[in-house]
Amino acid sequence: MKQICILIGFLLWMAVPAQGQTVENPVKKDMEALATANEHRLDMLEKKMDDVLWYHRAGDVAFIDKVYITGPPPANVKNPTAMGAANPLKFWSYVFIPKQIDVNKKYPLIVLVHGGVHANFDTYYTHIVRELMAQGYIVVAPEYRGSTGYGQSFWKNIDYGGLEVQDSEASRAYMVENYSFVDENRVGVVGWSHGGLIGLMSIFQYPENYAVCFAGVPVSDLVARMGYHDEAYRKLFSADYHIGKTVEENVEEYRRRSPAWNVEKLRTPLLIHTSTNDDDVHVLEVETLIRALKAEGKKFEYEIFKDSPGGHSFDRIDTKEAREIRLKIWTFIAKYLNPPAPVKTLKDMEKAAYRMVE
Repeated sequence: MKQICILIGFLLWMAVPAQGQTVENPVKKDMEALATANEHRLDMLEKKMDDVLWYHRAGDVAFIDKVYITGPPPANVKNPTAMGAANPLKFWSYVFIPKQIDVNKKYPLIVLVHGGVHANFDTYYTHIVRELMAQGYIVVAPEYRGSTGYGQSFWKNIDYGGLEVQDSEASRAYMVENYSFVDENRVGVVGWSHGGLIGLMSIFQYPENYAVCFAGVPVSDLVARMGYHDEAYRKLFSADYHIGKTVEENVEEYRRRSPAWNVEKLRTPLLIHTSTNDDDVHVLEVETLIRALKAEGKKFEYEIFKDSPGGHSFDRIDTKEAREIRLKIWTFIAKYLNPPAPVKTLKDMEKAAYRMVE
């Protein structure tokens, strides 16, 4: 594989026009397309390898499955009258079920939404999943449209702040409809960053379906975000297969996809965390969300941490401080979902996440 990448790089170099030449080089264009296709194949390989790791890292505490379900049809279809153009989009969701459950009882469900503009749910979340398993939560983690590891076509179906929210909701509905031991009245949504945005938009759009939400370092205002991120980042949104316009060209569409511009819809218990040293979702963006919620007179809880180690990942890493913060998160969620074995101490956390023995 390394040799293939070197070859592609060499051909791209050979295809660069001479100084002053501006004509389009067909060889370069073909090589760029090949490099892009190869990148997606590598992502698919990485995803399959990481899926195997789940069974090694969490198989002792969870029944693990990956289910194939549907969400709404794609947002951007070039030929909407073509056969199959209006078909629902198919996507995968991970399912984690604690091994100690009694299938004759009811258990709370957590919809755990991954972050990243183009990313996926992977073993980065191992310790979080293990902590949830120890408490008796069922977990579903949607690989919503635009996630990596499923090929270029699925990647280009990204709909940030749009139909991906319906994908997440479809995962919740699937669990309620297909697992008799899932309590439909005890469902929470948890997400960080982009996942925090999806969590917020989920409770705004489907308040009757969620009893609680935690949004960590949530992307909150895409209008502001386009202003402080670079051009390469902005192009991910204005691409013709995505929103298709810049924020200057269609500011209302960016607002429609932003939690800070939808706060009047909040009806669900909510906890928000952010840190002043986050270099991805700047604290100013989350503060905009917090101020908007306060202006609407909404009741919610939040905490702004001061330069917490880890920055954007401050409460997801494996430090003692991060575990202490996650204990706060699980304590908040437990008030509304009543899990059978809530964690109460840092020792409980360590035992659950890191296979500590007494």
